[in-house]
Amino acid sequence: MCRTTDLRQAVLAHNDDSARALRAELAARGTVAVSLLSSPGSGKTALLETELALARERGVPVAALTADLATENDARRLARTGVPVQQVLTDGLCHLEAVMLRGYLAGWLPSDTRVLFVENVGNLVCPASYDLGESLRVTLASVTEGEDKPLKYPGAFGLAQLVLVTKTDIAAAAGFDRDTFLANVARVNPGVEVVFTSARDGQGQGVLLERALAVRDGAEAHRPVMTRTAGDRDTPPVVLPQSPAHAHPHEHEHAHAHPHPHPHPVADQL
Repeated sequence: MCRTTDLRQAVLAHNDDSARALRAELAARGTVAVSLLSSPGSGKTALLETELALARERGVPVAALTADLATENDARRLARTGVPVQQVLTDGLCHLEAVMLRGYLAGWLPSDTRVLFVENVGNLVCPASYDLGESLRVTLASVTEGEDKPLKYPGAFGLAQLVLVTKTDIAAAAGFDRDTFLANVARVNPGVEVVFTSARDGQGQGVLLERALAVRDGAEAHRPVMTRTAGDRDTPPVVLPQSPAHAHPHEHEHAHAHPHPHPHPVADQL
């Protein structure tokens, strides 16, 4: 057991070193990385598609890397926006790691990229433990997933610097309890910003891009105080309570709208 725990600690320590190096490399070139975590079917790709199209419309150089266990469907969809997109097939691995990400970006990421969006494998457990060198970590949940999602996955929601609620156009039909969801977010991540979005009606459109650019320009993203438990990568981190002034999430609405996987630069293929 001790040997297994030591190995997991070593893996995480190696990953953290790679993440710090990648974050420094990206900062030196003026690029900010944004990681997106969610369960499958949350609407992550639909939201990202909207943000990429908006960035292109505004002339903001962005790129996206999307990871899946199989198929290049998401990357092909995102590539239609006209921005550089790379697909990563993890061949069964349930998460990305920083050293993997550095390898995928080498020789591919355009030099003028201001924001790199990284869409992790659809999974709220494994990806939560791995720093990818991002400067903004975003966790998404759709209104169809239940208000207790933050309590079931405290690692993913507790480490988030921004929480996006998706598919709000069907919130009434799904019986989504907004207040309960916000209270549950506050329990695992006091003070984090929560934004409600809909890819269909445009609610929250552009918020993700705006937050990413703000962080790139020096804004301080909300950073929960975290610690790991038992050194186990499968054990979610513990959220340490913040001051009473930050006891509630900041809710915002916007009416306007390992295997060795191989990278696939889909944008160049289409």
